[in-house]
Amino acid sequence: MKNKYVNFIPDDHLIDCIRNLHNAYLKAKNNITKEDFYKNKVDTIKLTFDANFNSIDEESLIQSEILRQIDKSINNSIGTFHEQILGGIKGFQSGNLSGYDIKAKDDTLFADIKNKHNTMNSSSAEALFQKLARYADDFKKSKCYWVQILAKGSFCELWSGNINGKEYSHSRVYKISGDQFYALLSGQENALYQLYKALPYAIKDYLKTLDQNDENNENSALVEIQLLNKKNKRSITDQITFENYSYYLGFDKL
Repeated sequence: MKNKYVNFIPDDHLIDCIRNLHNAYLKAKNNITKEDFYKNKVDTIKLTFDANFNSIDEESLIQSEILRQIDKSINNSIGTFHEQILGGIKGFQSGNLSGYDIKAKDDTLFADIKNKHNTMNSSSAEALFQKLARYADDFKKSKCYWVQILAKGSFCELWSGNINGKEYSHSRVYKISGDQFYALLSGQENALYQLYKALPYAIKDYLKTLDQNDENNENSALVEIQLLNKKNKRSITDQITFENYSYYLGFDKL
């Protein structure tokens, strides 16, 4: 039977990957407490401008601010999503903490996936090259890839040059953009485009399967703030401002 979403992985595998990512979103949101949210001091003057200039209600604004604070965790989960998607292509598997992110089952390919091209410093890049070179040396028929899902261009090329002050090169260590890596593993040139176009429909179908109770609290920080602002009869912004800046002159009057 023809797949509903993309041609290179089964529909149920795509839905499972979406489910895993959704659970990661929920965990990240529910795990941030009010204390975590306040750790770096919330700029409530900026929030006031954001709410009024962008016509956003207070609750939605705080939700988006909390999401901004947990963005690094979410980005890591997006990288895991791509690993799981690619690991569902016939002939390949995800690493599951084995040192690589993706490998061919016949050991002819190993890859490390980064969601963005600029997520590594020079020391991390050096360590990654050395790791890929070891795989290439240990598995003589393999090609090894640094995959950049969001890259500055579409490419597949040998990775060589100065890294962290040293010259590196290997005949079977490459760097590759996300679109070309999806194409390489799937055998379909537009595989990443297929995924992009299918995601809104697949996500909608997945969300239809959820019980409303599955969402739990939207996030613990917002729930805690809402309880306090109702108790103290303040707006959400005033409650956050009071808890962050009550020691400022005049702010204890909120």
